[in-house]
Amino acid sequence: MKAMILAAGKGTRIRPITNIMPKPMIPIMQKPVMEFLVELLRQHGFDQIMVNVSHLSEEIENYFRDGQKFGVQMAYSFEGTIIDGKLQGSALGSAGGLKKIQDFSPFFDDTFVVLCGDALIDLDLTYAVNWHRQKKSLATIITKTVPKDQVSSYGVVVTDADGKIKEFQEKPSIESALSNTINTGIYIFEPEILNYVPSGVEFDLGSDLFPKLVAADLPFHAISMDFQWVDIGKVPDYWQAIQDVLSNKIKNVNIPGHEVHPNIYAGLNVSVNWDKVDIRGPVYIGGMTQIDDGATIIGPTMIGPNCHVCSGAVVERSVIFEYSRLSDVRLVDKLVFGRYCVDKTGATIDLQAAALDWLITDARHQHHVYSPLDTTK
Repeated sequence: MKAMILAAGKGTRIRPITNIMPKPMIPIMQKPVMEFLVELLRQHGFDQIMVNVSHLSEEIENYFRDGQKFGVQMAYSFEGTIIDGKLQGSALGSAGGLKKIQDFSPFFDDTFVVLCGDALIDLDLTYAVNWHRQKKSLATIITKTVPKDQVSSYGVVVTDADGKIKEFQEKPSIESALSNTINTGIYIFEPEILNYVPSGVEFDLGSDLFPKLVAADLPFHAISMDFQWVDIGKVPDYWQAIQDVLSNKIKNVNIPGHEVHPNIYAGLNVSVNWDKVDIRGPVYIGGMTQIDDGATIIGPTMIGPNCHVCSGAVVERSVIFEYSRLSDVRLVDKLVFGRYCVDKTGATIDLQAAALDWLITDARHQHHVYSPLDTTK
């Protein structure tokens, strides 16, 4: 069976992480979020997977290759060109990306599934596809209910008693939203859906195609299902997802490494004197990370591989990416990624621009000792 993963977006809402990493490659406990999607598709018999790529496309292609190591076949549709010797992404929109593949050669020749590449899900795809076929639907959206104050981040769906979509609003204001049932970015389509998508232009599923289907009164349905759906579209979402994984609130995501103490997990060859540090789980420490005597780590916290947490540093409820060196600094509810320190709300400090990169820097640099600073102020 055939499927498509949408992976061409720039991920502007989760910058600065996506400045150097495409959103589908953002790690959930050292594993790209898109890898969880590939595994889900394989479990339900979808073994031919097309991926549209654009922004930092080589990061995705170099990791997944042709899919052999994941038990599937994978191929990529690049959206963009080369300018002055550099790849320049130019995404065609979610529907436009599908159309480009079909125009190249008719890949979609039967019922197929489309997933957005930025969410953790445990959906029963087999049940959803069977429901779609029983309805003889042209297109089906998998939906969920969210609190009313969150609707402006999603497409809002209104259906009749039979599940047929009567209204579709793409990211409406809270005041104008007709319901709090939202589009999860999981779709089941028949190949004929692409007859309604123009070729060679940017065209979006939510803002362009779906209103068109409603207006034409086509067999366009939604099914609300009970499943785990963890959207990581924004920095606060990602921070919360890691907190929930460490707290065992998310199914199908295991904490890697070995449990060296209750609720404390470590990768290979971590350098730490457990009697001289204050580490309170749940905590994950990546391989080849050094934790100095006198450091404090309070969970839920993830410390990536090849990091160095110096004496006097305090890390609480935070996410620290690989090769980070934390000097005598206090981090609470933070995400440290390269040269950036990001609050759980998404507020970002460029450590180089703020001349704070002596406190949080690359662990591979040579270092000198400076005075401490509390970044929670």
